[in-house]
Amino acid sequence: MKRLLRFALVGAAGFLIDAGMLWLLLSVTPLGPLAARALAIAIALICTWQLNRAVTFGASRHGLALEGFRYGSVGLVSSLVNYGLYAGLLLAVPALNPYAALVFASASAMAFSFFGYSRFVFRR
Repeated sequence: MKRLLRFALVGAAGFLIDAGMLWLLLSVTPLGPLAARALAIAIALICTWQLNRAVTFGASRHGLALEGFRYGSVGLVSSLVNYGLYAGLLLAVPALNPYAALVFASASAMAFSFFGYSRFVFRR
């Protein structure tokens, strides 16, 4: 249970990084909400890898390169789920605020992420 709580805290930090980067990119670049979100997700993924490694799971028994590959693989699939829901919502409901879509999509991808990271990347 402690691990799940730490994962949720790291996830909350990742969400804030994702949302903050989305806001920044939408505010200061000509990028639209779809391109800006793709970059924001990538930045948040790198940050959460380091946080999950340090706070939630500890280093895996594999080398850093293999751990990074495994984390990136799970993260990529989770990010595709997250981004697919986000884009689908924005395309289906053009008046929807991008941040509302971000909240729904991020929450939906969290369960998949925890399962993948705990079973595939940081399994003891």
